[in-house]
Amino acid sequence: MSFDKELDAALNAAFEKATALYQNRGFQRRVGFGRRPALVNVDLANAWTRPGNPFTCENIDEQIIPGVQALLAACRRNGHPVVHVTTCYQVTDPTVAATDMGLWHCKIPVEVVAADKPDLWAIDSRIEPIPGEQVLIKKRASAFAGTYLSGFLRANGVDTILVTGVTASACVRTTLCDGLAEGFRTIAVKECIGDRVPGAVAWNLFDIDAKFADVEPLSRCIQYLDEVGERKAA
Repeated sequence: MSFDKELDAALNAAFEKATALYQNRGFQRRVGFGRRPALVNVDLANAWTRPGNPFTCENIDEQIIPGVQALLAACRRNGHPVVHVTTCYQVTDPTVAATDMGLWHCKIPVEVVAADKPDLWAIDSRIEPIPGEQVLIKKRASAFAGTYLSGFLRANGVDTILVTGVTASACVRTTLCDGLAEGFRTIAVKECIGDRVPGAVAWNLFDIDAKFADVEPLSRCIQYLDEVGERKAA
C-alpha cells in the first residue's frame, strides 16, 4: 500500500471516531447558505499556483484552477461579488523595524513575495480578475486581518462567503475562522482548497467543517450561485 493510501486510511479512521465525538458534544452544526453570496479566492497567485516556488501547492492545475474557473463563471453570469486575495510585502529586510512582514518571516519565507516582484504575487492568469472584481493585498494569514474585506462585503450586502484557495492549514483556515467571527455564513468549497503536504487538506477541511464553516462540494456551490442569481433576477 502506498504512503498516500495508508495516510488516507488512517485519516478516515480518525475522522470516523472524531465525528462520533464531535456530534455527541454538539459540534458539526450547519451555518447554511444565505441570500447574498460573494466569492473569496485566497492566495491563488503565481507564487502558490505555479511550480518552482517555496509556496507552490499541490493539485492546482488538475483540480483547483478548473474549479475556481467554474465558480467565477457562475459569479460573473449572476453578478455576485468576487474578491481575489494575494499577499505581498513592501519591506522585506527583517532588520528594518518598519517591515510589514511582522515576525512571520521567522517561520516561513514570506520575503519572496516582495512588492517589486509582481510576477510572483499577481493572481494566476487562468483566473485573472476582470473589471469590477476586487484584488485585495493582505499581510497576514487571514484575508480579514488588517484589511477592508469585511467592510467591502457588508457594503455589498453580502451575508455568505464561498472561500477557495491555499493553504487549507493557514490562510484559508484563518479566513474562514475570521469570516464566521465577523458574522458571515462561511462556505469552504471542497475541491477548490489546497495545500503542500499529504493529509493537510483532508484533516483541515474535516476540522473546519466541525467548527468554522460548512464544507460543500463544488457542484452544490455552483448550483447555489445560480439559484440565488435567478431569485435576484426575478
